[in-house]
Amino acid sequence: MDHISALRNIEEALRAFEDGEADLATTQRRVQSVLQSYATEFEAETRRPYRAHGEAPADGVVVVAPDAETASERVEALADAESASFDVEPL
Repeated sequence: MDHISALRNIEEALRAFEDGEADLATTQRRVQSVLQSYATEFEAETRRPYRAHGEAPADGVVVVAPDAETASERVEALADAESASFDVEPL
């Protein structure tokens, strides 16, 4: 899923919520699904998504980075996980 498709799908979910065709929980699920699809299908020549596996709060955190070392640094910073033990692997 490319960037534009993801935005269109999110807009559709928000429009359904605004029009009363969907409740908040359904809208949240739709938006989360779009973001998960976008992250797993993300394609760029110099970056890719990585998922952290290990101790909380790092476990499950997904970041985009040019390499595993940078991904680890981003997980540490974004999840406040400096003391957590974890590995990162490409999605």
